[in-house]
Amino acid sequence: MSSALPALVGFARTLRAAGVPAGPARVHAWVEALGHLDADRTADVYWSGRLTLCASPEELAAFDSAFGAFFGDAPVRRVRRPVATVTLPVAVPADDVPTGEPGDGPDVSAVTATASRAEVLRHRDLAELSAAERAEISRLLAALRPSGPARRTRRRRRDHHGELDVGRTVRAMLRRGGEPARLHHRSRTSTPRRLVLLVDVSGSMAAYADGLLRFAHAACRRRRSTEVFTMGTRLTRISRELHGLDADAALIAASAAVPDWSGGTRLGEQLKAFLDRWGRRGIARGAVVVVASDGWERGDVSQLAEQMRRLRRLAHQVVWVSPHAGKDGFAPETAGLRAVLPSVDVLVAGHTLDTLEDLADLLCREDARA
Repeated sequence: MSSALPALVGFARTLRAAGVPAGPARVHAWVEALGHLDADRTADVYWSGRLTLCASPEELAAFDSAFGAFFGDAPVRRVRRPVATVTLPVAVPADDVPTGEPGDGPDVSAVTATASRAEVLRHRDLAELSAAERAEISRLLAALRPSGPARRTRRRRRDHHGELDVGRTVRAMLRRGGEPARLHHRSRTSTPRRLVLLVDVSGSMAAYADGLLRFAHAACRRRRSTEVFTMGTRLTRISRELHGLDADAALIAASAAVPDWSGGTRLGEQLKAFLDRWGRRGIARGAVVVVASDGWERGDVSQLAEQMRRLRRLAHQVVWVSPHAGKDGFAPETAGLRAVLPSVDVLVAGHTLDTLEDLADLLCREDARA
């Protein structure tokens, strides 16, 4: 059981990035439940996690998707038979499948081996992955559910708590001839903030563009109002292309729509084009804007700094994702990155699956500035 703990903790992090609040209390309950079950069986791992890590029907679909992506297998089918009779082999390479007697359930070593590979990949640089590893990372990215935080509106709704609703309370008293009535309350409603992603697809970002666009596709699946643009020598809106359900098909459509893939970088000009055409119309106003770029600017750096100041005045929060920010010895050496930092609220890394999961967690917070 102790050998599987790193895999369980890694899956809990993936589940949180997928939008399920699997906090320490739920994870502890999961580990404790597995201590009373047969941890050698995939079915027991699946059902104990499903019962302890999920608290509402809405979280079950995200759990199934994350479980299949992380452990490399489809979720155990829901049946009415006892859990002990449900078996499902873990998808591992043939040379890793443990031998055993016919009818035995999957060995915990198989589950741990698959999950351990996923855990190792979570910390690998996206630019150093092989084709097979990229396919594995793509499945894990598809399980993410990043979305912008909620914002409070001026609208009120009936509630059992909150501020006193004087009007409803007085009307209730009048209906009773002035006799005391039950106090009525109301609270402010909330609505999701718009999420806008600006992804640099120039030559210096070619190794990370695919992972970042898959992250953007996961955000579009989570919330239809998400807007995605690519930046290079020109600005291209690809929100419609990324709203498809299949990630590979969506990226093929987006690639066909982007004419300047792996070209030069003119961030200042593209930010100005975005703000002039869409910023004042409301896409950027009050939104969480994520700019994914290494800051390599071939244009006028002063123009980039000016446009970032404009963006900062419009947006609720500006998050800058640099693939190099999480590497050892990182320093903002490029002129472009030094120019934008005064207008950036949060600078995060985006070179591994682990850092992209942290980004998804950041964007899902109720108040992303906290």
